[in-house]
Amino acid sequence: MKKLVGFGALFLSVALFGCSDEEAQKQQPIEANAQSEGTTTEPEKQEQGFNDGVDEASFQETLATFPETVPANIVTTSVPITEMLHLLDIEPVGVPTSTNPIPADYDSIARIGSPMAPDLEVISSLQTDLIIGSEALKDSLDKALEGLNLQASYLRTDSYDDLKLSFKVLGTYFGKEDLMNEKMQNIVAKEEELKTKAEGKELPSVMLVIGTADSFMVMNEKSYLGSLVENLGAENIAQTVLKAESTYSAMNLEDVVVADPDMIFVLASGDHGANKDKFKQEIEQNSAWTQLSAYKNDEIHMLDYSTFGVTSIANVETALTTISEYFFK
Repeated sequence: MKKLVGFGALFLSVALFGCSDEEAQKQQPIEANAQSEGTTTEPEKQEQGFNDGVDEASFQETLATFPETVPANIVTTSVPITEMLHLLDIEPVGVPTSTNPIPADYDSIARIGSPMAPDLEVISSLQTDLIIGSEALKDSLDKALEGLNLQASYLRTDSYDDLKLSFKVLGTYFGKEDLMNEKMQNIVAKEEELKTKAEGKELPSVMLVIGTADSFMVMNEKSYLGSLVENLGAENIAQTVLKAESTYSAMNLEDVVVADPDMIFVLASGDHGANKDKFKQEIEQNSAWTQLSAYKNDEIHMLDYSTFGVTSIANVETALTTISEYFFK
């Protein structure tokens, strides 16, 4: 038995998912949609023409964490939130510094440092009114902001459902419902299309593996990739057999052999951890891999890090389609 060395899930969540122009442009203040106005009633949903699947209570609870009036100067410390702001045509005054993609339209916007360690001097120099960060880093960012008179709000960005919730909150708060609904409708339509395609078919059991600099770990439904697989209706052995409670868990290959998943998806990146060659070495060094049905049936698939490595509302339709194509081929 070989147990792979684990490490902090928080670091993984941040490192993988995030994931200047000192004369930053200022937005005109916008009257906030009152929280009560953000409530989507059933008649409004019917008028909207689709059910986005976002939990209403979570939506209202998250929306209520934002200031009553939309401020002018917004900074975000999160790459996924940066992408959402771009889709909603909202221009912040500061965005994170990251190796993960930032929309090119924001090239002239000030970089405020990494999501884990933003530069508070830069943030202050931008006359920031509101910082929007990832919920996963709330504790550390709140601690960093102690003593500063800065408002901060946090959004979940770890899973597919998190992305939809947070995108809806931003679209509603900033009065960008038309852009938000257009994107959400496309996502929901893709969901429905793929679920219809899966009806009456037996989907494979899968194992999701992420490579790091030191090891490979399994991902459960709380991860971005895991949430996509769950949405499509396939069994993830991290939940059903391995009982992995953490988003990223050390892999016991003996247990994996017993579970014997039909497919294995490997997310590997040379920039953030182990690359494809390292995974091949892992297989060569442990013959247990060759006992797996996925290995024998050539069902171990390396996923594109640019699509699956960063939680992305923009890429979610492509990500869902890519996974479903493996299921339905």
